[in-house]
Amino acid sequence: MTTSPQSQAQAQIKSYPAPSALATLTDLKSEEVQAITEAINPLIADAFALYTKTKNYHWHVASSHFRGYHKLFDKQAKEIRKSIDTLAERVRSLGGTTIRSISHISQLQTIQDDNSEYVQAGEMARRLMEDNKHITQTQRAAQEVCTRNHDAATASVLETLIQQSEQRTWFLFEIVQGMNNTD
Repeated sequence: MTTSPQSQAQAQIKSYPAPSALATLTDLKSEEVQAITEAINPLIADAFALYTKTKNYHWHVASSHFRGYHKLFDKQAKEIRKSIDTLAERVRSLGGTTIRSISHISQLQTIQDDNSEYVQAGEMARRLMEDNKHITQTQRAAQEVCTRNHDAATASVLETLIQQSEQRTWFLFEIVQGMNNTD
């Protein structure tokens, strides 16, 4: 039975072990690298999705508190964008492979896209708060995988990223608390 080139490409995208040309020397076992890669790649996909949503809100916010929202969303988006490269480089330094395309992101992401025509500023903050809270939970789970698989370095990176996502959640939570004053 032959498979279509598209099916073959999708199967290849889902395979995590690095081809020998991309393999990186590491003292970790291949199954440890695979477990770590499978825990980190969805975080990268979610970071791409959250970055895009945060920039969307940065560009489309309309509020009497426009300047504050605009600056906060931009600052948070930059922080999220930086985490993408940090996590992807951790995967590669271990010999894993990472995100290759927008379709790969859509296969792995758990953060929902927001294609709404208009979202009120306070609702933007609430949605981002929930997404950042979700990211924190998945980062904690990935950190446990890294620890179980003898990867203290990635666990340490995740510790920093957890602190950042918790702070983003906190800032957004405080905005949501005053939601009646946000528009």
